[in-house]
Amino acid sequence: MSTILRLWANRQLIYSFTKRDIQQRYKSSFLGLMWSFVTPLFMLAIYTFFFSVVFHSRWGAEDGNKFQFAIFLFCGLTVFQLFSDVVNRSPAIIVANTNYVKKVVFPIEILPITLVGSALFNMAINVVLILVSVLFGYGSIPWTLVFLPIILLPLLLISLGLSWFLASLGVYVRDVMQFVGLAMQALMFLSPVFYPVSVIPVKLHIIYKLNPLTSIIENMRSILIVGEQPDWGMVGISTGIGIAISVLGYVWFRKLRGGFADVL
Repeated sequence: MSTILRLWANRQLIYSFTKRDIQQRYKSSFLGLMWSFVTPLFMLAIYTFFFSVVFHSRWGAEDGNKFQFAIFLFCGLTVFQLFSDVVNRSPAIIVANTNYVKKVVFPIEILPITLVGSALFNMAINVVLILVSVLFGYGSIPWTLVFLPIILLPLLLISLGLSWFLASLGVYVRDVMQFVGLAMQALMFLSPVFYPVSVIPVKLHIIYKLNPLTSIIENMRSILIVGEQPDWGMVGISTGIGIAISVLGYVWFRKLRGGFADVL
């Protein structure tokens, strides 16, 4: 509880650093924040072309509607993008802010939180694009949209916990960044981003069930596109996993932070 109160007391600082991180991403660029719209749309067009046109992928047993394929694909990419953005940037976040480490009064545990906040901002833009596409393609936005915060909670908790863990580990083991990059590439194809779980052989389902992103991606598609309620059992399990990972990540971070100044 004291940890939560400590983070809440620094909420204004977290907001300021998150805002700064978002601004620095597009600083001095001609389009500025418009890149937050341009980049996902460009990647969506590339993935949709190769998977639905070149490889003739279909969404389950349904017809070859490329618009439907694109929107389902984009929803999966949106979830994975937040996770990979946070995880990929985490190993370097402490090293990149050495000056704050040596300030005794600065709460450096907020730095990973700013990564999550920045990624959540980009995700919010993508969700808006998804909803506009759903409205255009299906004629209305599902009321199940109200469950979005509940579905996002485990994703944010898992991302934050791993961010604390990797941020502290990255201070001592610089190679962790390269390892994380490779792991994220593999995880993207081992998560139901480009395909539904239904096309996976039954004997391999256990592998996908062990991946917490699987249920989050599937539930996002259910509430934003299909208009169905999420799998509440999986939501509960994912949230429990998220709480456990965030607590363990924070404990690990607090345990290692004492040696940051000596290493840096």
